[in-house]
Amino acid sequence: MPTPDTDPKTIEQYKITKQPFYFEQSNEVELYTAAYASRLPIMIKGPTGCGKSRFVEHMAWKLGKPLITVACNEDMTASDLVGRYLLDANGTKWLDGPLTVAARIGAICYLDEIVEARQDTTVVIHPLTDHRRQLPLDKKGELIDAHPDFQLVISYNPGYQSLMKDLKQSTKQRFTGIDFDYPAQSVEVSIVEKEAGIDPSVAKNLVKIAHSARNLKGHGLDEGISTRLLVYAAQLINQGIDVKAACRMALVCPITDDEDIRTTLHHAIDSIFE
Repeated sequence: MPTPDTDPKTIEQYKITKQPFYFEQSNEVELYTAAYASRLPIMIKGPTGCGKSRFVEHMAWKLGKPLITVACNEDMTASDLVGRYLLDANGTKWLDGPLTVAARIGAICYLDEIVEARQDTTVVIHPLTDHRRQLPLDKKGELIDAHPDFQLVISYNPGYQSLMKDLKQSTKQRFTGIDFDYPAQSVEVSIVEKEAGIDPSVAKNLVKIAHSARNLKGHGLDEGISTRLLVYAAQLINQGIDVKAACRMALVCPITDDEDIRTTLHHAIDSIFE
């Protein structure tokens, strides 16, 4: 009899049935496909909103594999990843965490923004990222051999690295890596146009604003305007919102509270959408 975690219905719920829109920028699909063929763990690095998560979804769909995504945070414990005992009417019951489920069913486990997790939490992934491909469940007294299809993928934004929020070398050197950045201008225009169904000329102007803002990174801005925010602005415009108001709402307000930087961005919006 299949267990709840290996039941075909459980596996199917993690499958991506609809093709995610993804615009290939370089050879990242080829690199990922080669890494998956050897089940190598992958580390994806790039700025916020540049398409890292969409890319992983696209690859899971392309490979026909289930995908389990975990949004990491500083309060996440090892038990949140591997599982814990819970009390119910019949006593105690073990509940697998997302990492354990992925290892059992042969899913791609995607740990998004891994640097947000505590370092004492991330060490639990180490045995899964070398020749052992095992996950010890110490509290349960069980050692899981990862399913042959299991793969571990992590991502983070190097722009937010610090001494307190960085991966140890002992963790980094267990992964292969793919660098991401914001798309080339022409590609980004196509992405915004396709994602939001916006007029190409409007998409082109939104991307111009983004490139202007990205030049301010390190000069008042911690991070530039992401492709994701450009799509948000385009969606607001499609809803009938004035283009300048949509840009201020989606492209300026979320990224800075500095009045001088806001004024600079407002001027850029006014000059591009005059």
